[in-house]
Amino acid sequence: MNHPIPPAVRLRSAIASRGGRPVLRGVDLTVQPGEVVALLGANGSGKSTTVKAVIGSVPLDRGMLELFGVPYAKFRAWHRIGYVPQRTTAASGVPATVREVVSTGRLPQHRLLPFRRRDREAVDRALAAVGMLDRAGDGVADLSGGQQQRVLIARALVGSPDLLIMDEPMAGVDAASQQVLADTLRAEVARGAAVLLVLHELGPLEPLIDRAVVLRDGCVAHDGPPVPNTGLHALPGHDHVHPHADHTPPRLLA
Repeated sequence: MNHPIPPAVRLRSAIASRGGRPVLRGVDLTVQPGEVVALLGANGSGKSTTVKAVIGSVPLDRGMLELFGVPYAKFRAWHRIGYVPQRTTAASGVPATVREVVSTGRLPQHRLLPFRRRDREAVDRALAAVGMLDRAGDGVADLSGGQQQRVLIARALVGSPDLLIMDEPMAGVDAASQQVLADTLRAEVARGAAVLLVLHELGPLEPLIDRAVVLRDGCVAHDGPPVPNTGLHALPGHDHVHPHADHTPPRLLA
């Protein structure tokens, strides 16, 4: 008997607060394997809080979260999730090489075990996928914004995650890096990964988006296909969006 494959993310009636202020007011969100979902909304609508709730860095006051069919409290397979934070939260100025940063993406699979040859090969593959293998020995602080973003993507890819979560991956990056991101997402979806994106605008990623979920005041105002050939402003329930930077350090791959 075939059992249905559970969603990568299933969030129901999620209520969460930050700093004592209610942010999520009953959010429902589902992301299926092989699906690309864009999370959109105005500044303060709850986009980043939603993804932080999914990775566990913002606890739910009420509601239910399952990851790959497992209740959050019992979920331990964090290597199945790759997380790309906003670049402003990750470019911390710590002196580290590109290879060292990407290697940290293997840690959820290792705990205290030493790295092996296959780990080094996985790092090389991830760096090659984003066009940064030739910069592996360079310091991250010496890279451009777009190159730093590629490094963060490689760090998320190095564990071959089944769920890839990206928070504002297009913010402040050049056209070449945007194309690298689009190509990377196509490859991830082709192998069956689920993708959850927090976006300011759909932009060049629009052809890859299966569903757009628009938040307004901590509630879902729209959940459905994005409007073709238009910007975010054409989606129901959308107010004007401004770029933002949430400096809360992520729980996953901090």
